Amino acid sequence: MAIRMSSMVSQVKQIRKLKKQLVGAENSVDVPKGHLAIYVGEAEKKRFVVPVSFLNHPSFQDLLRQAEEEFGFNHPMGGLTIPCQVSAFIDLTSRLNVL
Repeated sequence: MAIRMSSMVSQVKQIRKLKKQLVGAENSVDVPKGHLAIYVGEAEKKRFVVPVSFLNHPSFQDLLRQAEEEFGFNHPMGGLTIPCQVSAFIDLTSRLNVL
C-alpha cells in the first residue's frame, strides 16, 4: 500500500510540474482547471485553451509527436506549441469535443 501511495504522489508531482511547463508564464486564471494553453500555427501562432483529456486521444498525440519533432521540449511561446494549420487544429478539436 505504501509503495502505491508513494507512486501516486510522484505522479501528482510530475503532473503539476508538466502543467506549470505547459502554461508557462501565463496567469493561471486564464487557464481553467483541467485545461491547458496551446499555441497553434505554422507562422503566426494562435492560443487555444483545451481540456487536458485531449492528451489521451491518438489524433491529438500525433500532433504532439509532430511538435516534439519540430521543437523538442523547447517551446518558444512559453507554452506547448503545435506546428500545424489552425484550421486543421480546430477541425480535430471539434471532433474530439463530440466524443
